Amino acid sequence: MKLLIGNKAYSSWSFRPWILMRHLGLPFEEEVVALYQPDTAERVRRFSKAGKLPVLVDGDIVVWESLAIIDYLADRFPDRPVWPAERAARAHARSASTEMHAGFQALRNRCGMNMRRMPKAIALADDVKADIARIVTLWTEARERFGAGGPFLYGAFSAADAMYAPVVNRFHAYAIDVPPVVAAYMTAMMALPAWQDWQRGADAEPWFHQPYEVVE
Repeated sequence: MKLLIGNKAYSSWSFRPWILMRHLGLPFEEEVVALYQPDTAERVRRFSKAGKLPVLVDGDIVVWESLAIIDYLADRFPDRPVWPAERAARAHARSASTEMHAGFQALRNRCGMNMRRMPKAIALADDVKADIARIVTLWTEARERFGAGGPFLYGAFSAADAMYAPVVNRFHAYAIDVPPVVAAYMTAMMALPAWQDWQRGADAEPWFHQPYEVVE
C-alpha cells in the first residue's frame, strides 16, 4: 500500500490515516507531496481525480478522503482494532469522527494545524470558542463513558483518536485552556511513538507556507 500525504507540518487530513496506520503497524509506503507548489495538483491527480490529499493506493484500488481511507482499512484489516470493539463505544466513535470530518470549520480556519509552532495563545472569536467547547464535551464524554481501558478516547487507540489528532495539535499549538481530563488525553496522544515519528518528519521539512505561520 502507498499513502500519499501532504506536508507533515500542516496537512491535518493526511495526519489522520497516517497516524492510525503507523500506530497499528500496517505495512505501507508514504509519499509526501508538498502542498502549495506549482506541480502539487498535477502530482495528486495522477492518483486521484479529486486532486486532494491524502490518497491511499492499494494495488488497483484508490481511496481518497481521510474517513473513507480509515473505513477501508477497517475492512482490509479486520483483525486490527481500527474502531472500538464494543457496539455503543463504536457507534459513539463513528459519530464523533463524522462530526469532526464535517464540522468545526471556525477552529480549522483560525487555528490551522502547525506541528512546528511553539505554543502561544491567540485571540479567538466566539464561533471558534464554541467549536472548542463542543470538542471538549465530546472528548470528556468519550473518556468518562468508554475510556476505562486506556488513556485514549475509547480506552485503546482507535480511528476516533486519529480523526482528532490534528485537533490535539491545535489545542497544544495555540495554548488553549482545557480541563484536566482533556489535558491528560492530549499528553497521551503526543507521547505516542507514531506521533513522535510524524513530528520529526514535520520538523525536518524545508517548506513553509505563510498563512499557517500565525504569530499574533
